[in-house]
Parts: sequence; C-alpha cells; structure tokens
Amino acid sequence: MIRSLIVICLVTFLGTYNLTAQDFEYVGAKKCKMCHNKPAKGGQYKQWLGTKHATAMESLKGDEKKDPACIKCHSTYGSVDSDLIATLKITEGVSCESCHGPGSKYYPNAIMKSREKSMARGLILPTKDVCLKCHNDECAHYKGFDFKTYTEKITHPDPTLKK
Repeated sequence: MIRSLIVICLVTFLGTYNLTAQDFEYVGAKKCKMCHNKPAKGGQYKQWLGTKHATAMESLKGDEKKDPACIKCHSTYGSVDSDLIATLKITEGVSCESCHGPGSKYYPNAIMKSREKSMARGLILPTKDVCLKCHNDECAHYKGFDFKTYTEKITHPDPTLKK
C-alpha cells in the first residue's frame, strides 16, 4: 500500500515537473484568433490588429529589419529561442504571446476556461515589468514609457471574465 502511494506520488511529481517553461511553445496569433476574435470575447484579436504592436515590424527601417537588437522587441518571434517556435511568424510583430506567454499548452478552450489552469500552463498576466522588457532606453528611438497611458492604448478586455 505504502509502496503504491509512493509510486503514484512520484509519477504525479515527475509528470508535473516535466511540464516546464521549455515545454511551452509559441503558436502565433492565429491560434488566439480562433476564440479571441469573437464578439462575445470582446474581439481582442481585431483590437490587437489596430495597435502598433501588430505592425511593429513594419515600423523598422532599412538595416533595423535585420538587426536582432531591434527584432527582439518588434516581433515576438525575435525575442524567443527558435527551438520554442511552433507556428509563430516574424511578421506578426508583437503578438499575444509577447505579453501573455507561449500559448501551446494554454490556448485550448478547455484550458482557457480556467484562469488557474491557464496560468499553470504558461499564461502570463502582463505587468509593467513585462512591458519594460522592450519599452526601455536600450532602444535608440525610446521616448519614455508611462505604463498606465500605454496600457490604455492596447487594452482588450474579455467581457466573459468576471470582474
């Protein structure tokens, strides 16, 4: 009996232990669009398309388009380990996963219905620190960053979530 309990605990622990950040892959905005473009969810994908985040790669000029120092903040693709890219494209600019984390384990609707399950599988709730990874004085074009002001420009609430 004790041996069985130890085995069950060990298997459970190892199963949980193996689900690490390295297991989370970047799937791209099209996976998010499947649910987050619906009016009932607030049409977040469409809102994102209207932001500078969505067109961030287009704002780069000349050699900036090839400069890893620029691409890392102008495209989710450029900021992550290439081994973690599933279906993400560089042309997406700063997509959902830059702010919310790699979605391969949390994007299925059955998981997304639970904030707790989603976060256990990699969902990030963006904070000022997440934004400051790019919005900082490392960029030659930096003009300052006020978290409250800029968050209001990209807000995309989900009316299905309880307040």
